[in-house]
Amino acid sequence: MRRIVLPYKPRPQQAELHRAMRSKRFAVLVCHRRFGKTIYAINRLIRRALASDKPDYRGAYVAPLLKQAKAVAWDYLKFYAGRIAGATFNEAELRVDIPSGRVERDQDGQVVPDSRVKSIRLYGANNPDALRGIYLDDLVMDEVAQMPRNLWTQILRPALADRKGCALFIGTPQGRDFFYQLYQQAQHDPDWLAAMYRASETGILDPDELAAARREMSPEEYEQEFECSFTAAIRGAYFAALMADAERSGRITDVPYDPTLPVHTAWDLGVSDSTSIWFLQAHPGGKFAAIDFYEASGEGLPHYVQVLGGKPYTYGSHIAPHDIRVRELGSGKSRLEIARSLGLRFTICPQVGIQDGIDAVRAILPRMWFDRTRCDPGIEALIHFRREFNDRMGDFKDHPLHDWTSHATDAFRYFAVGFRPERSGPRQTKTIVNFDPFRRAGGERQVRAVTDLWRM
Repeated sequence: MRRIVLPYKPRPQQAELHRAMRSKRFAVLVCHRRFGKTIYAINRLIRRALASDKPDYRGAYVAPLLKQAKAVAWDYLKFYAGRIAGATFNEAELRVDIPSGRVERDQDGQVVPDSRVKSIRLYGANNPDALRGIYLDDLVMDEVAQMPRNLWTQILRPALADRKGCALFIGTPQGRDFFYQLYQQAQHDPDWLAAMYRASETGILDPDELAAARREMSPEEYEQEFECSFTAAIRGAYFAALMADAERSGRITDVPYDPTLPVHTAWDLGVSDSTSIWFLQAHPGGKFAAIDFYEASGEGLPHYVQVLGGKPYTYGSHIAPHDIRVRELGSGKSRLEIARSLGLRFTICPQVGIQDGIDAVRAILPRMWFDRTRCDPGIEALIHFRREFNDRMGDFKDHPLHDWTSHATDAFRYFAVGFRPERSGPRQTKTIVNFDPFRRAGGERQVRAVTDLWRM
């Protein structure tokens, strides 16, 4: 067997990926700018082609646009594959054909080279018809955030099926889109590899260059391009950067319920639309844990009282907006009175301006921990809550957009404005468990007895 040496010396992170991918069929790589993801992907395709025992191997590199694929990857493909003896290049089709390396016998019994070739071709997602009907052994989708989801689900995934081909998704975030969904899926599927490479962690780019880029770019642009933030790209988002910081610092994780502390709830009460409820615990040192979230539509207060009763929590205060005092036309009673008749006593949130409430949320978020699973819908709402955009003026308005994010965010805002530990009940001496969200419930927990006054 002839030995082929490619002029490719992978960086440590790339070498790590080559090793990790040996046991994975699918991978999602979230990479900062200038990581070298395209060079890695092209060399992976070439190495996979050379190692394949299929003489009719087919590999594909797909970029959002065909001209983008040519500008970004074609020179790399020619440079590295050009070292392979017998490789030929088709400029019109952006394809390299590599000899299979096998031999066969002709009809006279003579040994001749196998005429079949292994091919790697570049494609553009803007021309999906060119991808229909083909088969693939290996696939690279670069800058996935700029591609439609159905390109993968309806065209490229079926192309891998009969050959049990592999797929590599690479890119830089551009919001919580299809690429983000793939990254989330990859983290929970044993057949997938998920990896994120931030510029602050890889050491690939010079610190002075990163500092200069940070000065010249907006915070959102820098977070997206160099720190791989999926949330920074949401235009006009109020809390995206703070939620990205919570994600990065590990505060969106598995947060267990602490039975030694009361659970406080914060509500946004809808009539014909959604009602949202946050379940939160206040911990020593000014930390807060959002351990649960619930939202439903078209239900009355008895439904939500039943939901609360079905959870294993000991409750403290229940915070509601000021308009809970408004009497309903049909019954002549306020929802505050109806709640009291059901055994639920609300604390009324002070009435403050929207912007003051938003500032209160910004002040509390750096001290928040969120349970990733139980609070996922509420987390998504906080991330996507944003200012309304004025299309005519080409600028943002000075008030939030009212959409699916509003109810969950308003409920959280009422907690940020209305929660006061001293108002949550009679004084009581408690044994407080140290707040350690990284330890799961039921595991070993460090406990210390302290005297602390909490109103339950």
